[in-house]
Amino acid sequence: MEVKIDDSWKQVLKEEFKRDYFTQIVGHLKLEKAGGKTIYPPGGLIFNAFNLTPFHAVKVVVIGQDPYHGQGQAHGLSFSVQDGVKPPPSLVNIYKEIHNDIGLPIPKHGNLTKWAEQGVLMLNASLTVRAGEPMSHSRIGWADFTDAVIRKVSEQKKGVVFLLWGKFAQAKQELIDETKHQVLKAAHPSPYSADSGFFGCRHFSKTNEYLVQEGLDPIDWSL
Repeated sequence: MEVKIDDSWKQVLKEEFKRDYFTQIVGHLKLEKAGGKTIYPPGGLIFNAFNLTPFHAVKVVVIGQDPYHGQGQAHGLSFSVQDGVKPPPSLVNIYKEIHNDIGLPIPKHGNLTKWAEQGVLMLNASLTVRAGEPMSHSRIGWADFTDAVIRKVSEQKKGVVFLLWGKFAQAKQELIDETKHQVLKAAHPSPYSADSGFFGCRHFSKTNEYLVQEGLDPIDWSL
């Protein structure tokens, strides 16, 4: 099938699109849609993270787990919601840590497109979900695809910062060559765990310090 994704990623991931698991993902999504299921994000936004952050531009990778499953929320970027949607609790805690770390004001919206356009790949492990059913597409093959994405970034780039928040994201550490990249780990920003090590992690200033050391422009975390 012809996947509508940025050309740089299409080249890097061309073998993945030919694999059986990817054919199964496409078949599964088509079957659910034919059966009247609503899937988020909308089709044109499934690969939004890749289209906003071309492969050559990737400087930071933020690994999330699952798209938001409410109407109008998900738009293909981990932790981010569309304009007009109240920032979810985990994102509010991310904003609080940015404020405490580097002093930026807490935004009123939850759209992280500005980060993506600067080279922050906002990658969920699953790229789709059924409406109202969290983790409903976690076993249809997406993990194979997004693990391959992490491996490709690790293998073909140098000096990328990987932000691994929570046990799920930290399980991806084995895919990353830490002799070439910076891995920063903390608790998940969820209200259930943010007090256990996310608050105070200072990942945003640490990311920029590393990027500057690598001769790259820092991320403007303001929104």
